[in-house]
Amino acid sequence: MLVQEDLSRSLDGGESPSFQFLSCTGSTVNDMLAGAEHSQIDEFNTTATADFALLSIGGNDLGFFEIMNSCIFRFYSFYSGTCESALRHADEQMASSDFEHRLRLVIMEILDRVRWEKRPWFTITVTGYARFFNADTEECDDYSFGMWWRGPKLKRELRQRMNDMVVDVNNKIRRSVDAINAAFAEPRVLFVDYDDAFEGHRFCEPGVIEPDYARNETWFFLVGGLDNTESPVLGVTDALLPLDSPLVDPVNCLGPAQKSGDWGEMALCMMATAASKDAELRKADGRVVAENSMWYVPTYYGKTFHPRSLGHMAMRDRIYKAWRENNIIPTLG
Repeated sequence: MLVQEDLSRSLDGGESPSFQFLSCTGSTVNDMLAGAEHSQIDEFNTTATADFALLSIGGNDLGFFEIMNSCIFRFYSFYSGTCESALRHADEQMASSDFEHRLRLVIMEILDRVRWEKRPWFTITVTGYARFFNADTEECDDYSFGMWWRGPKLKRELRQRMNDMVVDVNNKIRRSVDAINAAFAEPRVLFVDYDDAFEGHRFCEPGVIEPDYARNETWFFLVGGLDNTESPVLGVTDALLPLDSPLVDPVNCLGPAQKSGDWGEMALCMMATAASKDAELRKADGRVVAENSMWYVPTYYGKTFHPRSLGHMAMRDRIYKAWRENNIIPTLG
């Protein structure tokens, strides 16, 4: 949306550019591919002239939510599985050639969808990910983001391992992009690594007591944290669910939540199930679940560890820099 707004302003009163927002929380590469039940590629409207596509993909294929659940938040309390198991699964996915193969496949399907041979200007910009933590601060070893009482600590070893995973994902995406471009006379895909722009803006920075909900210079969302825009407010998607919502029905919520892939719905279902098994289960603040209704807000969890607005602005600026360097959209001021 930031790019669309900037392009509209750059046209100085001319016709606004068309824009399709096809991003889907929890979507994997297989979900995107043509023929899938909710394929974003099939939904891509190419009847109008398409100039470029922005793509962020890969994290969900490696099980980012499972890692966040097992290693950081423990939404499902004692039943969340082990952190080591979740990290090992991600390592196995990373080691497989299937990950890069699927990345190349989805990018090629997008190029074929727009009939790239008839649109030599069309370019796909693929963004990487930013490391979540400062992995050097000793004091953060004693802090926790856990949802329940006595949650897991943010030990340096865990922070470093999760950061290394992000670097590995970025390298995989970069190699996939390079492999695709090698098959064309001119590059068709641009990889943008914005990780270094987040230096000083990660979790566990020096002097920060986590979780610090007042620190706007942290560019990732905390559970229930507001955005770091000038006047953050709860939107319509932040509304409380009714107590009888199927999203928090511990008997039936898991299947629909897994099918949706939505982080917020998965977290809600797991917490509802954990609470149903132990009515006295206490949240990290010491209160029992029944005393706090805010956990019935899906986006309370779904945005967690995703970039806040200042982070998105930094990402946008790195995209513009790459575009200028490659003469893709020189009209952006």
